[in-house]
Amino acid sequence: MAIARGAGTEILRAHHFEDIDSTNQILIVGVQHHIYTVLSVIIHGKAVQAAGNVIELAIVGYDSKEGTTAQECTFLQQAMNANETFVWNDKIVFNGFEPTNFSGPLDDATKQNAIADQGSSVAQLLRMATEHASDGYEVNVTFIDQNNA
Repeated sequence: MAIARGAGTEILRAHHFEDIDSTNQILIVGVQHHIYTVLSVIIHGKAVQAAGNVIELAIVGYDSKEGTTAQECTFLQQAMNANETFVWNDKIVFNGFEPTNFSGPLDDATKQNAIADQGSSVAQLLRMATEHASDGYEVNVTFIDQNNA
């Protein structure tokens, strides 16, 4: 049976990734009029080129301070070692698409509503990066996908 994904639905999702290296890996691709609540990101250092190499999680999206599209907002940098597991289980929420562009900064309700309306054609992303091409991380991301289309 297919999972209902129409307007007004809320579903749990999980994505699994093997051997993430220094190439930026998109973990969640935003869809217009969706809201994503990241429940957890579990990262295991299967292969780490050098002890203490850093992993990074970021939202790629709209900068409400400057009014600039496709900006990386890093919310986690974590040093890792081989065979270690790091669990991010703080909640973070992001919209599927960016707002219609406005001149920053966010300073009134009109701009705040533009962010909620997601009126642009630019998807926002959750992405992970590592420090070295020889790094290899196993990643599991779980999230709630609310469809408000």
